[in-house]
Amino acid sequence: MQRREVLRMLATGAALQLTPGKMFALMREARTLIAAETSPRTLNAHQDALVKAMTELILPRTETPGAADVGANTFIDLILTEWCDDAERTSFLSGLADVDARTQALFGKDFLSCSSAQQSELLAALGGEMLQEADASPRRRRRGLSAAGSTNFYSMLRRLTLTAYYTSEAGATEELHFEMIPDRDEGCAEAPPKKEAQQRP
Repeated sequence: MQRREVLRMLATGAALQLTPGKMFALMREARTLIAAETSPRTLNAHQDALVKAMTELILPRTETPGAADVGANTFIDLILTEWCDDAERTSFLSGLADVDARTQALFGKDFLSCSSAQQSELLAALGGEMLQEADASPRRRRRGLSAAGSTNFYSMLRRLTLTAYYTSEAGATEELHFEMIPDRDEGCAEAPPKKEAQQRP
């Protein structure tokens, strides 16, 4: 699979609809691309830390790894650098700047300096706005207005976070229970006994 096709499937979320065999091949290629990233190319150090913190709030570590553990921030930087166009990249970076502007207005400090409760409060507000915009989209289309013109930063962040997570080995195996190599060979299973058809009188 060509690099451009791998990035397209990851950026659009199409990877999550693949059959297990194709998903495994794509995961392998995606992880190779991400492993080659030695430092962020689009995000600066503060933006990278901000993305890492926000993705971890979206998918925190529990008994399974979280988004930060699987390098979701590195994945997002790769997509921003090699797939997104200038307008999408600018929109995403503006969204990050808006996150800090909001926490400055609400709490007097940037997002990374906020408490976990304050960070969660802001993400809940962003999620509410995302849902309102999604609800408004059908009305916009009925009035002849394009929904594509309004790119929601948080929607993009969530989509890329979920794609990064579920195309990682940990997300695929521990959350989706995808078996890349089955742990046992069950051979041929016996078919259940056939019920004899009852004869009608």
